[in-house]
Amino acid sequence: MRGGQTASIVPALSFEVREGEALGVVGESGCGKSITALSLMGLLPHTAEASRGRVMYRDRDLLKLSAKEMRSVRGAEIGMIFQDPMTSFNPVMRIGDQLTESLIRHRNMKKAAALARAEELLTLVGIPSPKERLDNYPHELSGGMRQRVMIAMGLACEPSLVIADEPTTALDVTIQAQVVDMVKDIRGRLGTAIIWITHDLALISGLVDRIIVLYAGVIVEEAQVDDLYANPTHPYTRGLLASLPGLGDDDAEPEELASIPGTPPDPRRRPAGCPFAPRCANAVDRCGHEMPPLEPVSATSSHRAACWVTVPGLAARTEEVSA
Repeated sequence: MRGGQTASIVPALSFEVREGEALGVVGESGCGKSITALSLMGLLPHTAEASRGRVMYRDRDLLKLSAKEMRSVRGAEIGMIFQDPMTSFNPVMRIGDQLTESLIRHRNMKKAAALARAEELLTLVGIPSPKERLDNYPHELSGGMRQRVMIAMGLACEPSLVIADEPTTALDVTIQAQVVDMVKDIRGRLGTAIIWITHDLALISGLVDRIIVLYAGVIVEEAQVDDLYANPTHPYTRGLLASLPGLGDDDAEPEELASIPGTPPDPRRRPAGCPFAPRCANAVDRCGHEMPPLEPVSATSSHRAACWVTVPGLAARTEEVSA
């Protein structure tokens, strides 16, 4: 909101996460991924609000809970792993104090029991010398170790759902792979459902069960992970996958990576139709003035996409209109 103007960052979004499922939310910067995560947690900045809709969690609408009621959910039932631990930790509190805070509040643990549990959590996420690390301040840990501690904090009360907002963005590729493998292992042991938010389709290929692709605050494709990689249907999804580097032959000439021309739309001047139409090589006239619905790609699949051109059922309707 600037100068009295308002903008709808995420105008239409509907999805579900099943118990124990890992869901990937993919899209480029500015598409509404992080604002969606903050909405789910009731942590929107003061300049933003969830103006309509519902966030249903076990028959409760989180948007209707009081601040006190939401605090009892946040951390205890729904955990959050933030993108940048250095700005998420309290810099003047020791790691041990920050880990035990939620255990004491939500699990009614005594300080000694909470410290013992905190040490167990640091061991779980692969922190060496965990007892000594409890006395460290955040700035005394490496970036990779801070991210591991952030994951331990998100899992401290064994929530049934964890939201991970680009938790590996600031890490090098080796540490990224270690964090992903660690989260997969912990999820297998605890049965925790995960919403993993990222701009990197390659990173989550072996981590999640299902993926939704977000563009300008709108879901343009949704599918099981193997189906999405094997049969990308929306032009934006195809562009994202085409931009990924392949392994290829070590002796072969490196291929030039594909790119998607243009930039995402300004939320204050959103196109009337499909928000990707101005950047899409496949766009037809209807794309510019009418938003396509999410429709099944085939009669036997849960794979859905929103495109007047590439989804068979929608393409047939477009041809009828053009005829």
